[in-house]
Amino acid sequence: MNTLEHSSNLIVNNKRTRRTVIVRFLVLYNKPEDTEAFNRHYREVHIPLTKKLPGLRRYTLGWNATPIRGGEPYYLVAELEWDDMDSLRKAFQSPEGQPTEQDVSKFTNGGVLSMVYEVEEV
Repeated sequence: MNTLEHSSNLIVNNKRTRRTVIVRFLVLYNKPEDTEAFNRHYREVHIPLTKKLPGLRRYTLGWNATPIRGGEPYYLVAELEWDDMDSLRKAFQSPEGQPTEQDVSKFTNGGVLSMVYEVEEV
């Protein structure tokens, strides 16, 4: 089973096992070689492409990350949210998703880490 094919658990026999509220796509960008070029491309090209993804509920950016336990801070943290894993998968398989995914390699010379996970409300 690949990451984008997980299903959420619900209430079974009056026991709450896990309730997925949303699915989040987290992207962690290392500091780029040229921050001005990165910022310009990200704002002028990547954000508009990303906002076209079908079903995207929320798109937030985090700047000035400070590591708490060692390690280097990330230059930029992007969080994108969908209703469920199927919606996220369809978004990136869509005609809008292909150019968005392909654009990442055009401005991430500092490196990028990404992951998808289900968010549980507790």
